[in-house]
Amino acid sequence: MRIWFNKNFGVSKSEFNGLLFLVLIIIVIKAIPIIYGYWQPVSKDDPDLLAQIQQISIIDQANDEAVRDRMETFSHKKAVKLFKFNPNALDVEGWQTLGLSAKQAQSIVNYTNKGGRFYKPEDLQKMYTISPEMYKRILPYAHIPESINISKNNSPFERKEYAKKAPVIIDVNTADSAQLDEIKGIGGTFALRILKYRERLGGFHKKEQLLEVYGLDSIKYEEIKDQIVIGNVQLRTININTATFNELKRNPYLTFKQINAIIQYRRQHGHYSGVADLKKIILLNQQVIDKITPYISF
Repeated sequence: MRIWFNKNFGVSKSEFNGLLFLVLIIIVIKAIPIIYGYWQPVSKDDPDLLAQIQQISIIDQANDEAVRDRMETFSHKKAVKLFKFNPNALDVEGWQTLGLSAKQAQSIVNYTNKGGRFYKPEDLQKMYTISPEMYKRILPYAHIPESINISKNNSPFERKEYAKKAPVIIDVNTADSAQLDEIKGIGGTFALRILKYRERLGGFHKKEQLLEVYGLDSIKYEEIKDQIVIGNVQLRTININTATFNELKRNPYLTFKQINAIIQYRRQHGHYSGVADLKKIILLNQQVIDKITPYISF
């Protein structure tokens, strides 16, 4: 091994011996706790002594509990006084005066503070903190005002008729985002999308164009179509004989190739005289022509 260390790490004989000595010291230090634990006798507790200590602890605990019970009983008996009371308005001190403990009194007060109500004196027996003996003793003194009994008949879940809100009718060509938001089924997001698409088009000329708004499908359209109208508003048009490429590309119905075809035809044949001239452009089918007609002028 020394030869291998010398060959690979350049360790001399004295350095190798020092390394072995160091390893030996580490092994001895690690082994000392194990050897000590093995030879050291384990001390055991005297079982009789433990039993006596445990018995004394139990007795002390029982004595403490007995003292507390006697003190609590004494305090209750000392403060017990029967009087006419409203269980819905009685505070902790009042319940304690009737003979309940502090915890029992607080439990009942918590019940009334959270909205619980006693509608008749007999409701007191529903409280688990009131024992049958205590219930019989305080029942003759319980008094509940008539207002509580009347309020019980008016159930908080009584069904009431409300006037139906008249449906709104909104002109989508003149409405702002707040007005569009009043349409049932149209939230703030759809309202902004409708405004953005209306601006790009130059106005809506029929309701069905709302189906072209991103995310507004046929189901949503059926929900809102009876709440909207298309007012008599002048649509924004583009003069097809003078419009540039950038002006024409604002129209969502035209592709770049179709716009180039329109401009090239105009350069070669002169101005368009009417819709009929658009039919001479191969890239424009009748469906596209019908869509762009309301938004172009000659």
